[in-house]
Amino acid sequence: MTPDFHGKHVTVAGLGVSGVPAARVLRELGAEVTVVNGGDGPRERTQAGELEALGVTVRLGDGATLPAGTELVVTTPGWKPASPLFAAAAAAGVPVWGDVELAWRLRDRDPARKPAPWLAVTGTNGKTTTVRMLESILGAAGLRTAAVGNIGVSLLDVVTGDAEYDVLAVELSSYQLHWAPSVRAHSAAVLNLAPDHLDWHGSMAAYAADKGRIYEGNRVACVYNTADPATEELVRAADVEEGCRAIGFTLGTPGPSQLGLVDDLLVDRAFVADRHRQAQELAQITDIGAAARGADQAPPPAPHNIANALAAAALARAWGVTPAAVRDGLRAFRPDPHRIEFVARTGEVTWIDDSKATNTHAAQASLAAYRPIVWIAGGLAKGAAFDELVRDCADRLRGVVLIGADRALIRDALARHAPEVPVVDLDRTDTGAMAAAVREAARLARPGDTVLLAPACASMDMFVNYNARGDAFAAAVRELAAGGEGPAQDCPGH
Repeated sequence: MTPDFHGKHVTVAGLGVSGVPAARVLRELGAEVTVVNGGDGPRERTQAGELEALGVTVRLGDGATLPAGTELVVTTPGWKPASPLFAAAAAAGVPVWGDVELAWRLRDRDPARKPAPWLAVTGTNGKTTTVRMLESILGAAGLRTAAVGNIGVSLLDVVTGDAEYDVLAVELSSYQLHWAPSVRAHSAAVLNLAPDHLDWHGSMAAYAADKGRIYEGNRVACVYNTADPATEELVRAADVEEGCRAIGFTLGTPGPSQLGLVDDLLVDRAFVADRHRQAQELAQITDIGAAARGADQAPPPAPHNIANALAAAALARAWGVTPAAVRDGLRAFRPDPHRIEFVARTGEVTWIDDSKATNTHAAQASLAAYRPIVWIAGGLAKGAAFDELVRDCADRLRGVVLIGADRALIRDALARHAPEVPVVDLDRTDTGAMAAAVREAARLARPGDTVLLAPACASMDMFVNYNARGDAFAAAVRELAAGGEGPAQDCPGH
């Protein structure tokens, strides 16, 4: 039942992609809305002016004080649970919802429209790619769909907008799930679990518990990663609807109730008439992203993207999508930039941009896809340790080029676990360091090698974001090729 917000005093914590739609929608529903936001920069002032024109009160530079009379707090994802605002809300008995929780509760506010069910995805890494794949598959099946949520498209805008959908592909972060106790997906997947955002959650156990919320109330399928037992444990702990099934995905041969690989084929042994004796071919490995890879010089999909494709296929099959639509959707899928993105081939050296690999778990998956590798790494470590990563990939490394503020942490791990690997330590954190890193990588590379930008670190010590870091890498590679170091062959559409 849709809550009645008319005359209700609601405080929205934060502006940005999530807070502005939340404040606007709540105001349209008749609430008395106050937005509190710690920042007070030019962008925030512009957003504040737009909201104030709608009758919303905005307090910039004040993120700790709970406005008098608040009856509900709606928070944006970045605010930590330990924030003073939430402590004040708890002391006053005021509930706190996330913007995703608000969107869920507003799904059925129009009795003339049937709300679109959610196929939901979370995990430490691979969420956006999997949701994009799922969107492509659902679209190939002729369904009205959209990729929404943490992917950058506000769920509130979608559920309150005029467009009607059959089903939504929803990316949910651990931040969003923490504040979304009522969400009940049709089916959901947890792709993997590795330490991340522990400063926000407080512990790995709390982080995993928030991820596991995505399975609560699932109706048809809880999709888990057989290579990551923690994801299956979350399924076992979930309270789901009767008849909901646990569906695994694997890069090996699938057992009953699993999707996996047989030779170069993606196959389904979960959504078939006799899963103990039958398997349904869904696609070939080379179908994944075929339209985007285009020319033959681009490498085949990395193993973790094959796993992402299997997870997306599992959710689509849970919805009832045909094998042909899975194949066609995977063929049409185009990855977002800076995710294992082929940049060029100079001579016989392949250059790959995985700037999105901002933590060790993502970098490990990227490094596992190639050999031999000249690895460009470094940035802001966010408290990460690199010994396990270096130990696992040491035999793949031709050489390493280090950049960024916390590069010494990676250098020390290399000294301990890969002392024979040549290391270039660039003692600089300016944006021009990327061009120097590319030149050094070209010097270390040999024919047949892959130069891989997989920093295992955040980018903000040198760049605005990981996109800018990846753009700088690609530009430097092209400049190198134009200088006669070898013929560059651009990936179509790059």
